[in-house]
Amino acid sequence: MPSPLWPYITPGIPDELFERLPGIPLSKREIRLLILAQLRLKPDSVLLDIGAGTGTIPIEVGLLCPKGQIIAVERDEEVANLIRKNCDCFGIENVQVVKGIAPDCLSELKQIYDRVCIEGGQPIQKILQAVWDHLPESGRIVATAINLETLYSISQSLSQLQARNVEVVQSAVNRLENRGFSQTLTAVDPMFILSGEKLN
Repeated sequence: MPSPLWPYITPGIPDELFERLPGIPLSKREIRLLILAQLRLKPDSVLLDIGAGTGTIPIEVGLLCPKGQIIAVERDEEVANLIRKNCDCFGIENVQVVKGIAPDCLSELKQIYDRVCIEGGQPIQKILQAVWDHLPESGRIVATAINLETLYSISQSLSQLQARNVEVVQSAVNRLENRGFSQTLTAVDPMFILSGEKLN
């Protein structure tokens, strides 16, 4: 469902269209596309996004799945307000912003979610266990890691939870940038994207 700010049916909103706060991470456009692909969304999916940051994933999903619901969890009130502001800018009405610290705040959620995106949060293993316990059969988890320690923790947890169809993708993205009178390709920080399904 297009919005005035992004009047297209394709995902991949340019980074500069989002309101930002200094020091608050933003999932780069190309990384977002990989995450969205791994989520394997349905028209009425209910997505739980933990560590939603700037709100890029909730907004992309909100546009792709206007009949779905998105729960964006963020621990900081200022950042939670940033997500709300970005949702307003894009005309997104199916995102609920929850201010809280995972996994503690997850027990208060009333919705049954079938997709989970974990973009941050510690301790990651406890978060994975908590969402797994409430995930229905055929639900999917997608988690990102920017270092080997987090990659190992997520991979180990998915194994212990007996997740099925586990995939690990590492991004390698370069963007064209103007520097003075020349153009050069600049690397976007690589990221690991892990995904798995809950199947009995």
